[in-house]
Amino acid sequence: MRNPFIVSGYVSPDYFCDRETESADFIRKVTNGNNLVLISPRRMGKTGLIEHCFQQSQIQKYFYTFYIDIYATNNLNEFVYKLGKEIFERLKSKGKKIIEQFFSVITSLRPAFKLDEFSGAPVFDIGIGEIRSPEFTLEEIFKYIDLADKPCIVAIDEFQQIAKYPEKNIEATLRTHIQHCKNATFVFAGSQRHILQNIFFSSSRPFYQSTALLTLDVIDEETYTTFARRLFEQGKKLISIELIRKAYLLFEGHTWYVQAIYNELFSLLNEGEECTEEQFWEAINSRIFSYDNLFANTLNLLSERQRELLYAIAQEGKAQKITSGAFIKKHGLHSSGSVQTSASQLLDKEIITQENNIYFVYDRFFGLWLNRVF
Repeated sequence: MRNPFIVSGYVSPDYFCDRETESADFIRKVTNGNNLVLISPRRMGKTGLIEHCFQQSQIQKYFYTFYIDIYATNNLNEFVYKLGKEIFERLKSKGKKIIEQFFSVITSLRPAFKLDEFSGAPVFDIGIGEIRSPEFTLEEIFKYIDLADKPCIVAIDEFQQIAKYPEKNIEATLRTHIQHCKNATFVFAGSQRHILQNIFFSSSRPFYQSTALLTLDVIDEETYTTFARRLFEQGKKLISIELIRKAYLLFEGHTWYVQAIYNELFSLLNEGEECTEEQFWEAINSRIFSYDNLFANTLNLLSERQRELLYAIAQEGKAQKITSGAFIKKHGLHSSGSVQTSASQLLDKEIITQENNIYFVYDRFFGLWLNRVF
């Protein structure tokens, strides 16, 4: 059987753990016309939740669904490209009429319409730089969504990225289009809580009071361990509930990291074999050190002061009062000003994160790697 602990994408409800309350809330809100902000730490499962909800009959039967991740985008051109391509790719299987309608409305993307020379299937083939007027193309895309023969749900992941775009008034532009688009509901997902809260819940911003809010926390320990044990048993692989819980607690229930370790353990065990403590740590070390080069390269890009602070935070696990004299003395750091500057730079690079004035290494595997190596 395939490894049941999915670490990328979505397969089916059988391999999706819990989130029953969040799924019901998500579906109820978007099917009743509420735009939604979905906030969770990265790799906590927000993308999986969106895909899971999109597969449910209440949505799949009655709505067109579109999903784009804009984390890697840097400007409006790239945003428009991703949105246009996603709509095209999702609808091209609906037939020639739909494709013709797409390009009859979105005339600025008409050069993108080509047929694959081998299969004859339509393909989206345009360079990002060929989008000469992204504001106009965006207006056309919203017009097309509004004319669709079924209501649409558009999910935009890592939405906080728009705050880094160089274009002025991007929030106001999107808000205006969304406000006038009566045939679509929008899900704005993201991992940087403070930026999203400023965008959607600050009275001075265009998106103020325009959405409902849904936040994701860790899955309950008992629920997660029951789920994991069932999948191990179905694969005829044996593991004690204590080791299942140990992985959960080591990563504090952070979905992707827990799944990754369960995935590694499942792959190590033969059918009928029972997992030992040694195999448990072998799986963790195997996963951590598979990123050796990546983590080493990340360190090489940091200044000496940034690395020193990073080591200190990794050593603490959860670091508090990092500019205090006690913290600086304990870890041999230079000054509170130096620490403050380095912390700000590491936060901007998303190498560390902060919650309630507690700092920790953003990537849990990176944090463990640092403690193993240094």
